[in-house]
Amino acid sequence: MDRDWAEPLDLDAVAAHAGYSRFHFVRAFKAVYGQTPGQYLSRRRIERAEELLRSANLSVTEICTLVGFSSLGTFSTRFKKQTRLTPSEYRAQHVGRGAALIPGCYALLWAGGFPGKEKPPAKQRNSEEAD
Repeated sequence: MDRDWAEPLDLDAVAAHAGYSRFHFVRAFKAVYGQTPGQYLSRRRIERAEELLRSANLSVTEICTLVGFSSLGTFSTRFKKQTRLTPSEYRAQHVGRGAALIPGCYALLWAGGFPGKEKPPAKQRNSEEAD
């Protein structure tokens, strides 16, 4: 979850990878981390959004999508619950204290491309090419 925080959470796959049933995994995770896997992932996504709001010249909607939320309303509600500020209030309070904002196009490319764009297929190599 820390590595693929922007991807949708497939709880069954994560639990299977850990060798547990979905329900046992959620109980064990909550016992160790004090929150469910969904709550943990949401917190990690909000932390990434805070970083982008401070450093990238992207709209709140673009940041919402980049960090893995599909609903701007859910993103804004969870952001405010965690930070006590709306995303716009957070940006207004924290921008201008450090380096200039990173242009949005660079931030989007760094994050894996523009939302909705598929990556080109990997170049096919014939079996005689050396690795």
